[in-house]
Amino acid sequence: MRSRFHSDRRLTVRMGLTLFLLGLLYVGFVAALIVLLRSWVLVAVLVGALFVAQFWFSDRIAVFAMRGRPVAREEYPELHAVVDRLCALADLPRPVVAVSAMDMPNAFATGRSPDHAVVCVTTGLLRRLEPAELEGVLAHELSHVAHKDVAVITVASFLGVVAGLVVRFAFYSQIFGGGRRDQNTAIVFAAVLGVSAAVYALSFLLIRALSRYRELAADRAAALLTGRPSALAAALTKVSREIARIPTKDLRTAQAFNAFYFTPATGREPGIERFFSTHPPLGQRLEQLGRISLELGEAAGPGKAG
Repeated sequence: MRSRFHSDRRLTVRMGLTLFLLGLLYVGFVAALIVLLRSWVLVAVLVGALFVAQFWFSDRIAVFAMRGRPVAREEYPELHAVVDRLCALADLPRPVVAVSAMDMPNAFATGRSPDHAVVCVTTGLLRRLEPAELEGVLAHELSHVAHKDVAVITVASFLGVVAGLVVRFAFYSQIFGGGRRDQNTAIVFAAVLGVSAAVYALSFLLIRALSRYRELAADRAAALLTGRPSALAAALTKVSREIARIPTKDLRTAQAFNAFYFTPATGREPGIERFFSTHPPLGQRLEQLGRISLELGEAAGPGKAG
């Protein structure tokens, strides 16, 4: 099934390349785990269980962590109406609609496929945005579902999660069991720890690079579907401004889910750390929407909306 969201071949290529490179890392990493645990059966069970848990239950985990809950049409009729209209326009299966009782204005989409997707918005977003702006944000999130990059990010991040867990396991094992280890075992242990750290770092960089591009692709697809890039630009500007007013200490819990958010919960524009960011700079996103606005001949440019 193909939706009417603007397809992005460069996004597809990037997703394929990222998964291929991570697959190579995965093979080497599993071999290192077998050396560490000395049992391929145990490795298969552990890795398989973690993969199933992350892939099949990622939507529930994300919604729960964000304090969200599915909401009925009677509770939020206007929100459901916008989702229905966009899904009909894009020829996309209707996702589960959820709301998170958080004042931070944001939204995210998750799920392993378009038929098993969740779109969640915060009460802070609903309270602050105009109807056209909310439509732009929801179109952005639905484009992630249509492009299947939500599922790809979920799969891609799996390797980093496992590598991070092994690094933590090795660290605490070294602290509490270092005196009971012979020299050969210590060398193998150090090698596995080094491999795990390297795998985590490489997967981190690959996923961040893909994440930045997929946000631009989602902005572009949403703007073309709705025909109102200025409304999406206004929403981006408003949400970024509101998040910047929230104290950093209040954003720390939410920052773990930045890769899934409409706008990252950083509270400020990144400097040199933009190379490690999950999202492109706000200026780059607005510039792209400005170009699309000119292409569509929209009466009001992004800077004049909202």
